[in-house]
Amino acid sequence: MSDADARRKSQKPEADSVVLDAKGLRALAHPVRVQLVGLLRKYGPSTATRLAERLGVNSGTASYHLRQLGAAGFVEEDTERGNARERWWRSLHQMTELNDPELAEQEPEAALAYLQSVAAAYTLRMQRAVNELQTMPRAWRDTFDMSDWALRLTPEEAAALREELRAVIDRYRRDTPQAADAPEGAERVAVIAHLVPELDAPVPSEVRSAPQEAARTEGS
Repeated sequence: MSDADARRKSQKPEADSVVLDAKGLRALAHPVRVQLVGLLRKYGPSTATRLAERLGVNSGTASYHLRQLGAAGFVEEDTERGNARERWWRSLHQMTELNDPELAEQEPEAALAYLQSVAAAYTLRMQRAVNELQTMPRAWRDTFDMSDWALRLTPEEAAALREELRAVIDRYRRDTPQAADAPEGAERVAVIAHLVPELDAPVPSEVRSAPQEAARTEGS
């Protein structure tokens, strides 16, 4: 995920990413840990106290989860910044990939908890952006978009669409705390994409004999 990206299809891992195994999946199956990793990736090294303030939890809780993340290989202590009184932590990767098709079946509870935590983190980010929208500069406010399209696809077409969307995103500059090559005026932009099968949706009788044109709903 910048924050936690759920990748389900088997594929070559991206640079600077961690591919979840059973141990890593269980370690991330907690909303606080998903958010801690996301904050360290987004803003760079920090302390448990500062991270706790951002998340609205006590520093002891943040410290505990950081130690668990450290044991699982997601974060490490930043010894160049820390001292005897204050420990700093940094993320070891910029992305998380869940791309083993059998892992979710082997660890169903952990997989569900992880994906629910990722979904909750995305919802919080969207709510924060909406709340701050009116105070954004007009140029950035005009780039804001929330849209959904209703498509009728086969599993193969859905998979192809997912890969095409990723290919488009890959053409643009990734954001990292050390992104020094960005031009003047560049700011962090979050692109959050969901491809959600709705298998219980009935097929309207009027579209059984004719193709349905994709419907685009603004601001839903």
